Amino acid sequence: MAIQQAEGYRNFLASLTGLLTAVFVLKGQEDLSKLADTPRWWVIGLLITGFVALVTASWLGVIAVHGRPGEEILLEAGRLLRYEKERTRAVWLLVEWARWLALLGVLSVASAVIVTWVTPGR
Repeated sequence: MAIQQAEGYRNFLASLTGLLTAVFVLKGQEDLSKLADTPRWWVIGLLITGFVALVTASWLGVIAVHGRPGEEILLEAGRLLRYEKERTRAVWLLVEWARWLALLGVLSVASAVIVTWVTPGR
C-alpha cells in the first residue's frame, strides 16, 4: 500500500514539475533582465529554490518506490518481516518529505511568476 501511494506521488511530482515549467515559460516575463535588480534576484532565487525542491521531491519519490540501488533483501523470515516494517516506515517518511518539498517548490515557482507579473520593468 505504501509503495502504491509513493508511486502516485512520484507521478504527480513529475507532471507538476513539467506543468510549472510550462506555466513559467508561457506566463512569466520573457526577459528577466528587464526587471529591476532586487525583483530579478528574488525571481531567480525563487526559481532556483522551487526547482531544487521539486527535483529533490521527485528523487525522494523514486527512492520511496524503488529503494536504493544495490539494496539487498535477506529472505530469512525474521529479517524479511523486520525489513518490511522498516521499509514501510522509510517509504512513509520519504513520501512525507516529498510532499512538503513539492509544496515548497510549487509556492516558490508560483511566487516567482507573481513577482514577474506585478513588478514593472526598468
